[in-house]
Amino acid sequence: MVNPAYAGFIMSIFVLMKKSKPLILVTNDDGIAAPGIAALIEVMKTLGDVVVVAPDKAQSGMGHAITINSTLRIHKSKIYNVKEEYGCTGTPVDCVKFAVNIITHRKPDLCVSGINHGTNSSINVIYSGTMSAAVEGAIEGIPSIGFSLSDTSINADFTAAKKIVKTIAQKVLTSGLPRSVCLNVNIPKLKSELIKGIKICRQAKANWIEEFDKRFDPSGQPYYWLTGKFENFDAGEKDTDIWALENNYVSVVPTQFDMTAHAAIKGLTGWKL
Repeated sequence: MVNPAYAGFIMSIFVLMKKSKPLILVTNDDGIAAPGIAALIEVMKTLGDVVVVAPDKAQSGMGHAITINSTLRIHKSKIYNVKEEYGCTGTPVDCVKFAVNIITHRKPDLCVSGINHGTNSSINVIYSGTMSAAVEGAIEGIPSIGFSLSDTSINADFTAAKKIVKTIAQKVLTSGLPRSVCLNVNIPKLKSELIKGIKICRQAKANWIEEFDKRFDPSGQPYYWLTGKFENFDAGEKDTDIWALENNYVSVVPTQFDMTAHAAIKGLTGWKL
């Protein structure tokens, strides 16, 4: 007969071994069937147990929107052969909230969003559903990363990006991140041998000079298409994400959800209100 104490010891070892594999939440804003998320999942499967909760359709430019005026639904997916995977009718932020509160039943060890088809450098971080999902992960207390490739093509080559993703994700899993901080990672559209390295930088000060292109439908009714020109006010500054990308580096910007202008507090407290 096996000694019960010994049997209990062996069982505890198996439990510890089972728990040693990181739980990784994967989401995006291009939709669950996008090539970018497929590349991201491929890498994450080598690092831990993967749960996918991603929009069931493209949700680019949604920022930190959440669904409050309509129903929210999920449906099981069988695309990626991972621990669990679901398409969600909501936004990228909805996906993270749903995953943490309904599906995983605990905080994942890592939340990764992307790989976005197109850059999310500079001011684009404000509008990005990809980065808002990572920010939501940080709000939940989960080490989180948003990955973007500077290529909007549906046929984008993610070969080099996957190597960068693995390097940075492994580092975050082993070293963690400061609480309330996530990473905004942008990867240039280059082959691996042409990427000079990974550069920690700040978000460039830039903006879109917007225009609304007025057009007419077949019935003669006007409609508008948002266009614009990107203007970089930090041109030439070597510590920014835009400079890094333009000079063949991967940019990594530590990003936080605290939007307080701390430097302005002292000046404003002198106001006579």
